[in-house]
Amino acid sequence: MEYTAAGLVSRVAGDLGPMADEVIADVVRCLRREVPELWSNPDLVRMTSENIAEHVVGVLVGLEHGIEPSDIDPPAAELERARRLARHGAPVTALLRAFRLGQGVVLDRLLAEMPRLTKDAELVSAASRLLIAMANGYVDDASEQGVMAFQEERDRRLQWRLSLVNEAGLRIGTTLDIARTTQELADLALDHFADMVTVDLLDSVIHGHDTPAPGLLVLHRVAQASSVQGVGPEPTAGLGEVHACPDGSVTAHALATGKPSRHTATPTDPAAVVGPNSARSTLVVPLSARGATLGVARFRRHRNPVPFDDEDLFLAQEVAARAALAIDNARRYTHARSTALTLQRSLLPRRTAEQSAVDVACRYLPAGGQAGVGGDWYDVIPLSGARVALVVGDVVGHGIHAAATMGRLRTAVRTLADFDLPPEELLTHLDDVVIRLSAEASGDPETETAGEIGATCLYAVYDPVDGRCSLARAGHLLPAVVSGDGTVDLLDLPPGPPLGLGGLPFEAAEVDLPEGSLLALYTDGLVEGRDRDIDAGLTLLRRALAQPSASLEAACDTVLQALVPTDRPYDDVALLLARPRALGDHQVAAWDVDADPAAVARARANTSERLAAWGLEELAFLTELVVSELVTNAIRYGRPPIRLRLIRDRSLLCEVSDAGSTTPHLRRARSFDEGGRGLFLVAQLAERWGTRHARQGKTVWAELDGEERGRL
Repeated sequence: MEYTAAGLVSRVAGDLGPMADEVIADVVRCLRREVPELWSNPDLVRMTSENIAEHVVGVLVGLEHGIEPSDIDPPAAELERARRLARHGAPVTALLRAFRLGQGVVLDRLLAEMPRLTKDAELVSAASRLLIAMANGYVDDASEQGVMAFQEERDRRLQWRLSLVNEAGLRIGTTLDIARTTQELADLALDHFADMVTVDLLDSVIHGHDTPAPGLLVLHRVAQASSVQGVGPEPTAGLGEVHACPDGSVTAHALATGKPSRHTATPTDPAAVVGPNSARSTLVVPLSARGATLGVARFRRHRNPVPFDDEDLFLAQEVAARAALAIDNARRYTHARSTALTLQRSLLPRRTAEQSAVDVACRYLPAGGQAGVGGDWYDVIPLSGARVALVVGDVVGHGIHAAATMGRLRTAVRTLADFDLPPEELLTHLDDVVIRLSAEASGDPETETAGEIGATCLYAVYDPVDGRCSLARAGHLLPAVVSGDGTVDLLDLPPGPPLGLGGLPFEAAEVDLPEGSLLALYTDGLVEGRDRDIDAGLTLLRRALAQPSASLEAACDTVLQALVPTDRPYDDVALLLARPRALGDHQVAAWDVDADPAAVARARANTSERLAAWGLEELAFLTELVVSELVTNAIRYGRPPIRLRLIRDRSLLCEVSDAGSTTPHLRRARSFDEGGRGLFLVAQLAERWGTRHARQGKTVWAELDGEERGRL
C-alpha cells in the first residue's frame, strides 16, 4: 500500500491509539524522573496525570485525522494547572521542559512505528519531518498558552505579595505596645497565608536587654492565632507562658543563625505543636532588627493542603522583618518609658511633707501612647512661720530628658524656697536656672533637645496665721478656688512668661483663703486633650470641683474621672488639691518690742506667761534664752519697729522681726570677745533657725522641738 507522508502519519497515529495508555505511562515515568517539581504538590499530582493523558490522546487523535496543530484543543484544565504551578512556586522552565520531554516520548513511539509500515526511506523521512513539524506546532501553541497563564498568575502573585507587604506596614506597629504589635503580626499571617501562627520573644528582650543570658534560651509566648479554635494542632505553650528552647531545635537554630527554615512536616521541637492533626508545613522565621535577634515566629498549615514553598518563606521573611522593626521600636519605647517613669517617680515626692497649714491630696498620671513620660511635677514645701509653699510645674517635652530636667527644677525650687523668697523673686531665679540649663544643653551635641529647654510653673505660699496666699505664675494655667458655698472660680493672677525666656518680670498676687475653701493647682494635661480645647476642659474642671466629696482624696478621684477617664492620658497630668487651715489666737501670740535693751526682760516675761498658758512650762527656759538672744540682736543691729511672735504648731516657733535688711550670720567668737555668741547659742538650742526677708525688713526665726514635741 502506497502512503503519502500525511497518510503515513495518520496511519501510525491510528495504530498507536489503542496503546495510548502505554504511551501515557511512558510520559508520566519520564516526567516524574526528569521534572519532579510537577509532582511535589499533592493537589497537582492528579491534575498533572490527567492532563498528560488528555495531551497524549488529543495529539494522537489530531494526527490520525489530519487536524492542524493550532486546531487541537489542549486539556481544559491545562491553564489552571499552569496557574497552580505558578502559585506553588514552580519555575516556568519546569512547565516548558515538561512539554518538550512529553513531546519527545510521543515522537519516539510514533517514529518507531513507521519502518514497520513501509521500507521507503524517503517516505519515512518526509513523514518524520511532517510529524515533527506538527508536534512542534502543537507544543508551541500549548506551551505558549500555558506560559501566558503561568506568567499572569505570577504577576498576580507578585502584586498580591507586594500588597500584603504594604498591608503589613499599615497593620503591624500601629502602637508602641509589644503584645499588640506581635498579635498584629499573627493576625495578618492568619488572614492571608497560615492556619496557625505563634510568636515568641526572648526573655532578655522582654526585660529590655539586647544580649540573651548565657545558658538555655528562655522564650515568652507573646502572641498566637489559629484559624479554627479546637481544630488542628495545639501549641504546647499558652499565651503569656514562658518555655525553654532546647539546644538543637529548629527554633534554637533560627535564633542562633538568624536564618529561616521551611519544613514539610512538623519539626521535632517542644515549642512546636501537639495533637493528632500535626502541621503539614511549617515556616520558622527569626525576628531580627538592627542586628539583634528578638525572637521567632512560626507559621503553620494544617487545613490548607498546599505546603509552604520558597516564595511563601520569602514572603514570611518580608512580613517578619517589618514586624521585627516595629517590635524593636515598641521594645525600645517601652524600655525608655519605663526608665523615664522610674526616674520621674523617684524625683517626685513619695509623700507630702508634714505641715499644719493645709490638707493636701496629690495625683500624677504619666502620659500614655507615643507621647512618653513628661516633666510634670508637684511639691509641698514647709516654710518658716508655719507657712507652706505649693508648687506645680511642667517641663516642655517628653522622655528621660524632660524627667531629668524636671528633677533639676524641683531641686532648684526647694533650694530657693529655703531662702524664703517671695513667689515672684523665686520664679525670677528659677528662670535664670532654666536659661543656664538651656545653655548647657546647647553645648552638648549628645542632647537631642539642645537649646529647647522650657517650662511653666506656679508657686504659691500660704500663711495660716493671716489666712492669705501669695501666688505667682510663669506661663502656667490659672489655679482654681472653691469657696465654702461650692462656687468655683479661676484666680485672676498677673500673667508671667514661661521659664527660659529671660528679661521679663514676674508679679505676685495675694488672695484670702479662708478655712473651708479649696485651692486646685494642675498642669495642662488635665484640661487639654485631643478631643477638647482648654476652655472645655476648664468647664469640666469647674463642674468636677463643685461636686461635694467626702475627702480630698475622693475629690482628686472625682476630678480625674471627669477629665481623664483613662489611666493612660494623652499628656502627663499633675493635680494638687489643698484645703487651708487657720491658726487662731489660741495658737499665735505677738508683742511689739521697744528698741531699748530694757525691753528684753519684758519680752522674756511675756514669753514665759504665754508658755504657761499653753501648758509648755518645760520649754520656758530654752525659749526664754532664744527670745532673749533674738530680741537683743534686733535691738542692737536692726531697726524699729521690732515685733516678737510665738506660734504653737507642730513645734514652737519664735520669730523676731525688724525693719533692718542686714542678714545675721553665725561667727566664731574669740576667747576675750564680749559678744558674737548669740546666734551660735540659738543654733545649738533650736532644731532649725533662719532668716527670711520681706519687702520691708526681715524676720529671724527659730524652731524649738526637742522632747516636748508630742505635747504641742
